[in-house]
Amino acid sequence: MVARLGSVKAAALELKVSEPAVSGAVGALRRELGDELYVRSGGVIELTPGGRRLARTAGEMLGLAEEIRRTVRDVKPTIRVAATPSFVELAGGPLLHAFQRSHPQIEVALQVARRRELPELLAERRADIAFGPPVASTPTGPEIETEPFLRYGLVVVAAPRHQLAGSRNVAPAALVGTPWLLGPYESDPDTDTGAFLARQSIAGARTRGYPNFAAALAQTAAGRGVTLAIAHTIRDELDRGALVELDVRGTPITGLWYVSAPPPEHRMPSVEALRQFVSLPEAAKAMLARAGGVPAERFVQMGRWS
Repeated sequence: MVARLGSVKAAALELKVSEPAVSGAVGALRRELGDELYVRSGGVIELTPGGRRLARTAGEMLGLAEEIRRTVRDVKPTIRVAATPSFVELAGGPLLHAFQRSHPQIEVALQVARRRELPELLAERRADIAFGPPVASTPTGPEIETEPFLRYGLVVVAAPRHQLAGSRNVAPAALVGTPWLLGPYESDPDTDTGAFLARQSIAGARTRGYPNFAAALAQTAAGRGVTLAIAHTIRDELDRGALVELDVRGTPITGLWYVSAPPPEHRMPSVEALRQFVSLPEAAKAMLARAGGVPAERFVQMGRWS
């Protein structure tokens, strides 16, 4: 816990115990193992090589304990999926429904997580597999295997009566003063949208966040601003004329969704089945034809796994 949160105080708050209790436990480990486990450097905790090995092993042991509990408790194996909000809302429901249709013996529990949380969830084995951006291995976790499985394009869209509708080769600077209507966490600089806005020096004061992408699109169609949307998910709105694509220089922005999981020796067979399924034509068809698909809420578990 100290290794993950970076301080004794934060670990004590998370565990709901006193700081001396945490310090005492760490001190006992130091004496038993003959290693300092961590040192303070510039006001932050830095793990020693022994501390990194201990944190990695402890995470694996906790994950294995949870897998044993699930094996004993569940009639069906359950895959814990972590995914970014955009993937969950725009592709997660249809993908997981298609997977369960072909693997009815497997249950799926889906957790929404920010991009920065995915490595930790996999490293600490609180998630079995992740969807969204590529996930890098952490110093305290097993190596993570990550591979792309679906390409998408982000386009700028607006209401049909927008002043730049029909204009050609619009400079992004022309939209600096326009309100940008975003889905959850899309202003984060590590998202495709956040990175684009940062490159164009679009200030946070010009962005408005919504609890989901559908709400952001509805407000865009109402003429309250513009947004970046994944092209294949708004085909119906474009065909109906509810939205128009703006010809903005530098767009479409090409992105990739990745599937990430620990190496084979750390994967359950059910997790491997899902990892392989996402590369099949059946999975791509389900995600690309999302109109009228299954809502991701069917699979979502709110909060964080312990």
